Amino acid sequence: MPLTLSNPGEKQVIVKVAGNEKTRKFLENLGFVQGEEISVVSSLNGNLIVNVKDSRVAVDQAMASKIYV
Repeated sequence: MPLTLSNPGEKQVIVKVAGNEKTRKFLENLGFVQGEEISVVSSLNGNLIVNVKDSRVAVDQAMASKIYV
């Protein structure tokens, strides 16, 4: 399922990062890689703040929909 459907506080594991090459590379540089544990801290209007690799990262709804958990 896409990350946008995750509930805040639930730990998930990234199974796939979709999108074009530029988008995937951008997300990989932020730490969104297959097998990495991730959790949603908060969600506001589809935009998410997530914990990934001991960092908090804000992603908009379009980017979050490309991250599958």
